[in-house]
Amino acid sequence: MTGGLFAVLDDIATLLDDAATMTKIAAKKTAGILGDDLAVNAEKATGFQASRELPVLWAITKGSFLNKLIIVPLALLLSAFAPWLIVPVLLLGGAYLSYEGTEKVFHLLTRKSHPNHPKAQTISDKSELLKVEENKIKSAVRTDFILSIEIVVIALGTVMEQSLPMRIIVVTLIAILATVGVYGLVALIVRMDDIGLYLIERAKELQGMLQGIVAQMGMLLVTSLPIVIRTLGIVGTIAMLLVGGGMYSHNIPAIHHALDFMPLLLANLLLGIVVGGMVLAVQLSVQKIRAREPVTHAGK
Repeated sequence: MTGGLFAVLDDIATLLDDAATMTKIAAKKTAGILGDDLAVNAEKATGFQASRELPVLWAITKGSFLNKLIIVPLALLLSAFAPWLIVPVLLLGGAYLSYEGTEKVFHLLTRKSHPNHPKAQTISDKSELLKVEENKIKSAVRTDFILSIEIVVIALGTVMEQSLPMRIIVVTLIAILATVGVYGLVALIVRMDDIGLYLIERAKELQGMLQGIVAQMGMLLVTSLPIVIRTLGIVGTIAMLLVGGGMYSHNIPAIHHALDFMPLLLANLLLGIVVGGMVLAVQLSVQKIRAREPVTHAGK
């Protein structure tokens, strides 16, 4: 009886040890997409009132956990029963990310080309603020859903030859680490100014050279936050285009070979812009058609 128990414990220890090794390999494979995930989500989680930044980030984090809770079992089921569906799902996700990135560039260019365009009115009504906040949270969770699919599928691809329990453990661990790691870093970024102010206050209690160093560190964090936020906005947009285009270059061999003469990053960026531009063109066309409909009915 005791021998049987030790044998079971030994099997569990071996499984966990193998899972840790495979998780490290999967983490290396997903490192690139995790960097993009960080940039995109940091950009999505900013632009709120200071008092609402952490509650909003927590709402997005909960949405991210829910996304993983849906995606991980579905990915495991698809890999077992319908692996041919994984690529179409990735392509749809790539189209959405490309659209999001292209739309941001489009709105930036149209604003610059119309300097007399009226600025958005400041929202003072609390219900309107909450509505805008809710819409931003939904947008962030949708984007996280697409990025989470990419992360989970890449992680799953590293353990496809392993047993089902191994696949479940590794993919689940990567999903949890991705969410905790990414949103933990995002929380630090959006609260950089608070950390800086804390250091400035603490410096007053110190003396000598240490006081100056701590105070300068605090000032650096406070003054660099706007630059970091603007940079993340640019990097996040580029990351969406790269990930979106990358889903096409990695999963359609014909496209990959056609753009083989270009550097991979440039090819993915170009694909992201082209795919996103096509989706944006369709959306704008539909909006124009809908805008004309009331006029047509009125004429009748």
